[in-house]
Amino acid sequence: MLIKEYRICMPLTTEEYRVGQLYTISKHSHQESEKGEGVEVVKNEPHEDPVHGPGQFTEKRVHLSSKLPSWARAVTPRIFYITEKAWNYYPYTITADSHSLQCSFLPKFSIYIETKYEDNCGDSENIFHSDKILGDHEVSFLDIAFDEIPERYYRSLEDPRFFSSAKTGRGPLREGWRQHTTPIMCSYKLVSVKFEVWGLQTRVEQFVHKVIRDILLIGHRQAFAWVDEWCGMTMEEVRRYEQETQEATNELIGLVAPAISVSEVGQPKATHSAPASAPSTPLSDEAPEFLAPPKTRPRKKSAPETLTLPSLRERAGAE
Repeated sequence: MLIKEYRICMPLTTEEYRVGQLYTISKHSHQESEKGEGVEVVKNEPHEDPVHGPGQFTEKRVHLSSKLPSWARAVTPRIFYITEKAWNYYPYTITADSHSLQCSFLPKFSIYIETKYEDNCGDSENIFHSDKILGDHEVSFLDIAFDEIPERYYRSLEDPRFFSSAKTGRGPLREGWRQHTTPIMCSYKLVSVKFEVWGLQTRVEQFVHKVIRDILLIGHRQAFAWVDEWCGMTMEEVRRYEQETQEATNELIGLVAPAISVSEVGQPKATHSAPASAPSTPLSDEAPEFLAPPKTRPRKKSAPETLTLPSLRERAGAE
């Protein structure tokens, strides 16, 4: 098992990001979906935990067959998805337990992510008092403005170095912005990756961490770049947007939309202890060193940058 802690600062408050996170995940998932591919929402319902209190439980299937890198498509079945279960007790969230975030055909692979959000610049030490941490673990600060992301996911309109929010007046972000920006918050993410296959464990776990690092950067950049779209939304409004977008996404990928409950507080469910995940982003086309890449294939055009549904999105933009 390879454990790393990522710290990602944002020019927001934790209360603002609570709305921004839900909006960004829903919009991004819709943008990355098409017929037969994308993020299928199986469950989205209230959940009660004896330790963390009321929260929201989600279960998703991330269908990835055509979005896998070419080297991975050669060794995976045509029907491929990852099951993701998340428990959101904001400002604490859990994605997966030891058996929840798994490949549909690879039972020896799992990911576990704990997340805590605080209003600071990432200077809280030992924020995770987890029994999963054995000795020292690597801590990486991710800079949403100046850390590189894969070129194919770069969009100038989502670049924090150039983006300026009309509603909040925040941005663009300059060198050293974390030291002098207010407000500021930090997402602390403790990520454990396990791949129990002898001879490949270390290299695969390192590769998966690289993918996760890119996903976190892209998701947090978008949350800031889309701030004028979600700023001012109430939790009730963003939950309604989440429901409408999830149903539209399920229909888009050719699935019957389930009845999705999005209220925040409900009757206690079976208890789990576990954060909401970062947006699911296609994996890198670059093969790890231990696998030789096949012939290059043409890439699909990226998804459109704006959503035309649901209607709530249009109302929010008109304000």
